[in-house]
Amino acid sequence: MAENRDSLLAMFRETRADFLAAVAGLPEEKMVERSLEGWSLADHMNHVAVWDELRAADVERISAGFASAWKLSSEQDDVYNELTYAKRKDFSLAQVRWEFETSRRKLLDAIASATEMGMDASRYGEPGLVSRHEVEHAGWIRAWRLKAGL
Repeated sequence: MAENRDSLLAMFRETRADFLAAVAGLPEEKMVERSLEGWSLADHMNHVAVWDELRAADVERISAGFASAWKLSSEQDDVYNELTYAKRKDFSLAQVRWEFETSRRKLLDAIASATEMGMDASRYGEPGLVSRHEVEHAGWIRAWRLKAGL
């Protein structure tokens, strides 16, 4: 089923605005403190950026007429998340912010130029074309802030 390009772009812009609102006003030391079930807020940003990178690459790949490279089992998904966490957890906050911004820009650009095939959500594995995953992370951050009185 083909997705509506404008709606999809708007959804990704809205989920990013929601995430940024969840971390707004926090000092740098809180952004890198691993106090949210062992993850820092920067780790959450890195995680979202990884999946944006994969999604953008898959939009381009599928738009070119090829199969998704990311049809993962839940076990493979867990292993991939663990691997990318381990490889990115020591990034500086400046790099995390760059990765976060750059990966979303690449995703929006890929969607904006996607072919009809690239807009067909049924062709995607994990990460899917449509995702509210970032909203989940923003929700966890809001709950953490509430509990911590931030």
